Amino acid sequence: MVKDDCIFCKLANGVFPTNSIYEDEDFNVILDNGPATKGHALILPKSHAANIFEIDDETLSKAVVLGKKIATHMTEVLKCDGVNLVQNNGQAAGQSVFHYHLHVIPRYENDNAHILWNPTEPSAESLKALCAELKM
Repeated sequence: MVKDDCIFCKLANGVFPTNSIYEDEDFNVILDNGPATKGHALILPKSHAANIFEIDDETLSKAVVLGKKIATHMTEVLKCDGVNLVQNNGQAAGQSVFHYHLHVIPRYENDNAHILWNPTEPSAESLKALCAELKM
């Protein structure tokens, strides 16, 4: 399904021009217009799903496999020192466009990109209680 009012649906399906680095029947991979680092790309499914909770498992699996393929290619071509695969769900998590997408962000020594979080120091007891609460 493609949503008429979704900018990423339009970008994924060629309605607007992009700097596409890869395309197949399910995805379009484009360079981010506001990159965190050189080579920052977005894996955009051509079918609309707002987030990880709505995307079907098959497309999600393909997105992760494609993320590995793109990250491997970027490492070879750009000679980056690492790669972040980032996927945000919900405004509180930093999602600003509500169409599932996976960021592939090449990382370079001293690139000053601030993608990681500041670790907290929960007590062993609170971690044990949280583990019991979340156990599936």
